[in-house]
Amino acid sequence: MNSPRDMEQLNWLTASQAAQGIREGKFSAEDLVQSCIAQIQAREPEVQAWAHFDAEHAVTQARRADAWRSAGKPLGPLHGIPVGIKDIIDTGDMPTEYGTPIHSGRNPWHDAKVVELLRTAGAVIMGKTVTTELATYAPGKTRNPHNTDHTPGGSSSGSAAAVAAGMVPLALGTQTNGSLIRPAAFCGVFGFKPTRGLISRQGILRQSEQLDQPGGFARNIEDIALLGEVLSAYDPDEPGMSPRANVPMLRVCKDEPPMPPKLALIKTPWWSQLETDTREGYGELAEYFKEHVGEFVLPDSAAAVLDWNRTIMEADIAANYEAEYERGADKLSVSLKEQIERGRSVKAVDYLKALARIPMVTEALDEIFDRYDAILTPAVTGAAPLGLESTGSPMYCTLWTFCGMPALNLPLLQAGNGLPVGVQLVGRVGDDARLLRTARWLVESVK
Repeated sequence: MNSPRDMEQLNWLTASQAAQGIREGKFSAEDLVQSCIAQIQAREPEVQAWAHFDAEHAVTQARRADAWRSAGKPLGPLHGIPVGIKDIIDTGDMPTEYGTPIHSGRNPWHDAKVVELLRTAGAVIMGKTVTTELATYAPGKTRNPHNTDHTPGGSSSGSAAAVAAGMVPLALGTQTNGSLIRPAAFCGVFGFKPTRGLISRQGILRQSEQLDQPGGFARNIEDIALLGEVLSAYDPDEPGMSPRANVPMLRVCKDEPPMPPKLALIKTPWWSQLETDTREGYGELAEYFKEHVGEFVLPDSAAAVLDWNRTIMEADIAANYEAEYERGADKLSVSLKEQIERGRSVKAVDYLKALARIPMVTEALDEIFDRYDAILTPAVTGAAPLGLESTGSPMYCTLWTFCGMPALNLPLLQAGNGLPVGVQLVGRVGDDARLLRTARWLVESVK
């Protein structure tokens, strides 16, 4: 990989391929970063994935990475790899503005824990990707890179679009409802929402302490495993995390399953709301894997999770965004003001009842994994909707987010209009590595 044409295409390498190339001296971190910069300059005018991007600062980091390697110092697993950071995650060397003019010019002094871990692993922090307003529903400026007349989803819109457009091989996002899986599905990339509590939330905008879950985007499943392994280090300052051995996600992901996986097809109570071609796509997928797929029917009462999740989320939004509402309500979107106002009216008894449902529902779903390795279920209703006024419905993500279960988007389907449609794979709480292994098996079997 040393011709000018190859060097121009470095931005399309996976993170694993790029890290290996840098370690072996086939190209430098600066070569890789320059290729990503060229792609950003070419596509950013139409995709608009970045809230903050400073090419010179990115190159400075890359040169520092190359000097480190030239000095013979040990290299981390992401040495020289460009990563995009959702603009609700603090970075000590660039702004973090939360997608709202209320926080314009905000410059934190310290990195979030996940950014600190990325830097320790050798990553180059390319910039801040666009988020919806305070990571809720009001869209940012980002467009779907496959067709810019369509939404990229949200709230981690810029991160998903940047990876899909070849601007960076990896990017971070967060999910409180469907904010990671949905944009991954619409943009046609792999998205990972790990088990709640696996990754530290220190230095990340708090929307809902009970539901917020960081994760990431990549263009293949091995990169998702690599990123997840780097980010899952124990943080003693993060409530809910416990000391544990490092999870060997990449090794387990690459292992062959000891037995052919069994998948539970769960249509959910909202199956009828799938678009026709998406429903047909799931039917074809189930038929293709018929020896490995069995249908599991959730009770109709599972639909109540949408209300329980909203009760928790909106009450927490009202509490956590009180300062923004009190000082800058005129600068907030109508949808966010309505969420805050509904959250302010939530009764304590209803909030506590909804919280109490989390372990109950999680335990009820746990019996599925006595028979199946993973749940196969929709990620979205269909392809990314036309227009930029909405980020699409998160309903197919809500149940799994509510329970804190690990979930993946796999870009396996395509709508009739040519846009990607994601397939969601969900695992048992704490079983992230084996979920990744099952996902790799599934993706390679489809090929």
